[in-house]
Amino acid sequence: MNKKILIIIIFISLFMPLTSVAQVDYKALRNEMVRTQIIQRRISDRAVIAAIRKVERHLFVPENVMCLAYNDHPLSIGEGQTISQPYIVALMSELLELNKNMKVLEIGTGSGYQAAILGEIAGEVYSIEIVEPLAVRSSQLINRLGYTNVYCKTGDGYLGWKEHAPFDAIIVTCAPSEIPGPLKEQLSEGGRMIIPVGGQFVQELVLLTKRNGKIKQRSVASVLFVPMLRDDRRRYQ
Repeated sequence: MNKKILIIIIFISLFMPLTSVAQVDYKALRNEMVRTQIIQRRISDRAVIAAIRKVERHLFVPENVMCLAYNDHPLSIGEGQTISQPYIVALMSELLELNKNMKVLEIGTGSGYQAAILGEIAGEVYSIEIVEPLAVRSSQLINRLGYTNVYCKTGDGYLGWKEHAPFDAIIVTCAPSEIPGPLKEQLSEGGRMIIPVGGQFVQELVLLTKRNGKIKQRSVASVLFVPMLRDDRRRYQ
């Protein structure tokens, strides 16, 4: 799609009544996003590309920014949280090397978009969100969209989800200052974890693998995620 046309669509949409915004061709915007933001940036996993192409990202953001859902940047979803840039969602998903036989833990459900992407690729997805209004909203949306293999709960993601461990893959969509010990423990032998680590302004996206009970890690890219929130009532349990 011509960039000038896309800019005009976005500009007009900002000033349309919400009933008119529904006339935007989201499928065309989504296909253009996949072409320019995902494939051209060398995301090659076919399952990831198919999931990004299928999942309707605009359904996971507030109505007033739906027309911006396929742009190349994060968006606010309220409660001080964001939905990640589409490329980062694709990159993190690809690095996990997922398949339909795998069980995945997601820390930070947020809008539910990443959970839906995972639900298209993996066998089972367990997602935790500490901000209750977001947890309720995303869980309802995921259920409404028919993802019967995605399970959500409100809780402290730092602690993981021990009842369903171990996990073949773990993805963290918020940044702790250090990698949580419980998540390392809940990663299965041969498993992979992708997680942003650092402070408020300097973070690295880190890929961990577990082999023979030992964790190896490497830095993938510099990133900027919202910080990981903790439930102080359970922090020292």
